[in-house]
Amino acid sequence: MRHDALLRAAARAIYDACHPGEDWAPVGFDEAERARTVHYRQAVDAALRAKGILAASREQLALFLA
Repeated sequence: MRHDALLRAAARAIYDACHPGEDWAPVGFDEAERARTVHYRQAVDAALRAKGILAASREQLALFLA
């Protein structure tokens, strides 16, 4: 996912918010990304879902303002 910097940043923010320390996730975001851990995959999935929701809300706003 390194080719999509914005999506990666969103996934990192979600990962860090949901897994704030070693008690929640055994490794940091970079290592989780390399190992493709379940925690990492869940953060990416959440980022992709949020991206879709935000895109849809911008489309609705554009229709409202038109």
